[in-house]
Amino acid sequence: MQAVIPASLIAMFLGCFCIYRASPNQRWRPAPWPARPARTAGAALLALGAWGCLHAFSAVAAVFVFCTALMLFFSLIPYLGALAGTRGSDTHESR
Repeated sequence: MQAVIPASLIAMFLGCFCIYRASPNQRWRPAPWPARPARTAGAALLALGAWGCLHAFSAVAAVFVFCTALMLFFSLIPYLGALAGTRGSDTHESR
């Protein structure tokens, strides 16, 4: 039972990541992923994460955990992409 919680959170993170990477405004790479397959995979991963939450928690707690995780992941992923983008473009001048 305890392994379901991290697995569902990982599935939700990957689902949010797939949906974000399908966006034309994403900042992880210059070109977004193909929209339909990425969004389909993202929706399937989010459904798997929701099922895991419903399996591990009561219905009310599962909805709360699911919504809170979605808010966290959809807020965190763009910042991680911006951080990854700036990390590769840093140029240090030697003096």
